[in-house]
Order: sequence, then C-alpha cells, then structure tokens
Amino acid sequence: MPADDEGATIMVKLDDLLHDRRMTLTELADRVGLTLANLSILKTGKAKAIRFSTLAAICRELDCQPGDLLSFQA
Repeated sequence: MPADDEGATIMVKLDDLLHDRRMTLTELADRVGLTLANLSILKTGKAKAIRFSTLAAICRELDCQPGDLLSFQA
C-alpha cells in the first residue's frame, strides 16, 4: 500500500510477507508488541513514519530485511 509524500511513494509490502509466512496481522502484532490498529495503519500505507525498533521487530519476526518490507517508487 502506498504512503505518499510530495510525489514519492513508499510501498509497504506487509500483506505479501504475512501471506508468504502464513501469519495473521494479529499474530504479528502480538509478537512485536504493537496494537493491531497501529500495525493495520502501517499495512494499509497510511503510516507517516516507522520507528527503527518497530521495523527491526517486524523484520525479526518475519525473517526479512527492511527492503523486503518497504520499496520506493518515484
């Protein structure tokens, strides 16, 4: 899902990663210590920022790199 800022788009590929790992958003929220609502905001591309600690926790639980979760489109 896109998160627009002055023409640049950061795509959040959380849905794809969850699907590939057969994990629910609720399960990931429990594992990383986030509320389901906050994780949902990230998943839908509506988040304006993400803490490095949150990104690290998501990558740890999904066994991925930040580039697997986020992509940039000009």
